[in-house]
Amino acid sequence: MPKSSRHVVKLLILGLIFHVVFIASVFDCYFRSPVVHGMTRYGSTSGESKRLVLIVGDGLRADLLFTPNGFSSSINSRPEVVAPYLRSIVEKRGAFGVSHTRVPTESRPGHVAIIGGMYEDVSAVTKGWKSNPVDFDSVFNQSSHTFAFGSPDILPMFEKGAAPGRVRSWCYNEEAEDFTKDATALDTWVLDQLQVLFRNASQDAMLNSNLHEEKVIFFLHLLGLDTTGHSYRPHSEEYMNNIRVVDNIVRETEQLFLDFYGDEETSFVFTADHGMSRIGNHGDGDPDNTRTPLIAWGQGIRGPLPDVSSSSHDDFSRPWKLEHIHRRDVSQADIAPLMASLIGINWPANSVGVLPDVDHTRTGFLDPRGGEETLAHMALVNTKVLLEHYRVKHELKQANVLFYKPFNPLENVDESGMPARVRIIESIEQSIRQGRWDKARGQSTQLIETCLEGLRYLETYDRLLIRSIVIIAYVGWAAYASISLFPTLCTPPAANIRNGLIDAFILLAFIGSAVAFWIQNSPWTFYIYVAFPCYFWREFFLRGAPVLLSAISQSTFSSRQLCIYGLLVVSLQSMVAAYTYRSIWSLGFVVIGFLWPCCTWPSSTLLQNRKLALQWTLSCLITAIFPLLSIEKKESLPSILAGGVIMLFIGATQTWSFNPNSNFKDIRSSAFFQMGLLVAMMVVSASSVVNLQEKNGLPRLNQIIAWSILVISSLYPFVSHVRHSSPRSKIITFFLAFSVCFVVLSISIEGLFYSAFTCNLLLWIDVEAAIRKPLSVNGPAPKNAHSDGYHFQADDVRIALFFLFFVQVAFFGTGNVASISSFYLEPVYRLVPVFNPFLMAALLIFKIVAPYVILSVIFATLNACLRLPPFSLFLVALTLTDGMTVTFFLNVTDTGSWLEIGQSISFFCITSLLLVWSAGICATGEYLMGDSLIPVEPIDRKKVT
Repeated sequence: MPKSSRHVVKLLILGLIFHVVFIASVFDCYFRSPVVHGMTRYGSTSGESKRLVLIVGDGLRADLLFTPNGFSSSINSRPEVVAPYLRSIVEKRGAFGVSHTRVPTESRPGHVAIIGGMYEDVSAVTKGWKSNPVDFDSVFNQSSHTFAFGSPDILPMFEKGAAPGRVRSWCYNEEAEDFTKDATALDTWVLDQLQVLFRNASQDAMLNSNLHEEKVIFFLHLLGLDTTGHSYRPHSEEYMNNIRVVDNIVRETEQLFLDFYGDEETSFVFTADHGMSRIGNHGDGDPDNTRTPLIAWGQGIRGPLPDVSSSSHDDFSRPWKLEHIHRRDVSQADIAPLMASLIGINWPANSVGVLPDVDHTRTGFLDPRGGEETLAHMALVNTKVLLEHYRVKHELKQANVLFYKPFNPLENVDESGMPARVRIIESIEQSIRQGRWDKARGQSTQLIETCLEGLRYLETYDRLLIRSIVIIAYVGWAAYASISLFPTLCTPPAANIRNGLIDAFILLAFIGSAVAFWIQNSPWTFYIYVAFPCYFWREFFLRGAPVLLSAISQSTFSSRQLCIYGLLVVSLQSMVAAYTYRSIWSLGFVVIGFLWPCCTWPSSTLLQNRKLALQWTLSCLITAIFPLLSIEKKESLPSILAGGVIMLFIGATQTWSFNPNSNFKDIRSSAFFQMGLLVAMMVVSASSVVNLQEKNGLPRLNQIIAWSILVISSLYPFVSHVRHSSPRSKIITFFLAFSVCFVVLSISIEGLFYSAFTCNLLLWIDVEAAIRKPLSVNGPAPKNAHSDGYHFQADDVRIALFFLFFVQVAFFGTGNVASISSFYLEPVYRLVPVFNPFLMAALLIFKIVAPYVILSVIFATLNACLRLPPFSLFLVALTLTDGMTVTFFLNVTDTGSWLEIGQSISFFCITSLLLVWSAGICATGEYLMGDSLIPVEPIDRKKVT
């Protein structure tokens, strides 16, 4: 392998590793696990009730539960009140409000917040639904017994995390979570198992004794709404009927407890782990995902209160027609201390929830037997739990961090040497002894706020350091990648001393950082974060800086250069803004399709290529339509089939346009075989869509055939032995291969976008060829054709920007937005009808990858068409990509609305992954097109001009 090729391979591999590793930096910087150990436990000595029933309607939106006539009038069976029993509780005998969740709005973190009173770090959602990767405490673990019924995706992690025998769970089989069947059966199964439990108690003395103990919790996890919402979306008749089923289950459950126990010593809490977006997904910070209902009633819980003073309602809840009743909102983690207080158990050790009744100036949920005194004691317990949490984290920081600066509001020491947190606790206890309940609660409220600020101070203590390291690393990567664009200079003897000083300084910086991290017991990732920039900057100062200084000294700064740099910054930041405003992608197509040819092409080139220029403009304008379309799509079989027909038309016309040669017959036969697979997939997908829409389930034969066609078609280009006479014929082979994917995994117009995007890229090759007048892409290589090396030109930056633009458009153009919940699941049911999160995610990722395969082979073809060494244009792009990444990293936030928090995380992760893709795109394209492209012999680079 030539030296230059080895350098490119090294650069690509190093860049891939660097970007993948540094995706984790956003979690180390902004979202660290809150779990620590060694806390003293606190809790109430006695509860308000003997038992608690927690009912979670998985994926239930608050507005659709409470709003009268909340569903479309086109639904014939629509009742005015979809959940009359729950509404009667709100109006006559319970307390209600909205529980505000955090991102990610998924089942696992939602249940951890409800039951554990803590918010897992965001990355925990990737560690599995059923496992329990962190040892967190929960109200289940503090109960005398917990009886749980529901999904195998949720219950096992709490059973595993609790003391042996403390939590007993009953789960249905995973195969029951079939998205193509009536999901209300999952909910009625839970009620049936509860009835069986109570019946068995009459014959099992031990079970009967356990059921009649105090501090018992019953957990009913109702998954049907989540499954129905994914399948039919939350405004559907099916979702509405599932809410009615849940309402009936709540009614029958309460009657079961009344019949079995014969008393009214039961407390009930009804809520949801997350909501659901209009398109039937969740995961991000969309308000429809973060606002869930909370209803509490029974022993120890107050009844409805009139909303007399300042209204507790807003535009969100006014359509519910409950404005005469006080609405009390809580954070999702506040539910855990509420449940712990009701049955008198220790609070979960890592709980950061605040009991709604702590603040004496606001209405809470409790109606304790001991009145204000009990509330004051509960407020003190809440304070001690949070303060103990803070104390442990403070002592860990104090013991490990160099030059640690404590949180002054809690650690300020008086003359006696007592920190402020201890003094305030003593003051609260004194107020309670004096019977000054409101004062004690007020002091507790203030100390709780200070504790939460202190916890945040400790959790973000290393943020400035990590941010600095990350920024230096990304800038260092750009500097290191830019070395590939510089010519090689001879190293004078005097430079050896300078090089030695650079090595010594970099080595000292790394060793010093490593020692500091070791003393502070920092995560192992910190060492990696420092190692990368040390290497990048060493290489740049040794090899790149001298060349850069030489080039600067020999060039003159002009207004034209200033304009070029300004346009470069504007272009990159425009792509950043396009993550929020998708119409900017359409504007980009107008710029490159119309303004660029009209304003920058030489008039002679424009006249000679009028037809090509017109085709390019029309192609860009057509492709520009797709980012303007709404991301909220419904399953449309005509649109899916129209995409298939267009893909067949492109395949047929391109195949017949190839120049006849000795391989033409084989190429044509290969194309017809691929088009046959595409037609077969269209027929099977149409049948599957009809069956699923009619709720007949997915026919087994359809599933087998669809999987077979998808696998065969996707693998065909890689195993086919057909020799292609031109790069374009091989590109069409890949286009047809992945066309099958855009039939079976499309919900609407994705196939049309895929067709327009591919045509646009094919024309891009011809346009660039026409501008630079190199070898035609379809023509044979002259026998005496040799590369004269890579001359860096300003126009290469434009091509690199075009490449980065197409990298982004390949993702956004199909209807995706920069969110982790923007993907539709309906098409996946044509292949995987039973819940399988990892396989479903793999299929969605495969659909995302497909346009990038086309982009990879076309970019490799473009590189060869311009008579440039492999990867040369990509090396230019490497110096630009992280301008977007750093911007998104600095914009990540863990404050503000959860929509903003979720989007900021999604933006950074998506742009990082897309830029990693760009490296893979080039490598894949060079590999896939290796036998069809004209070889270009690399030689030593010449001086930058």
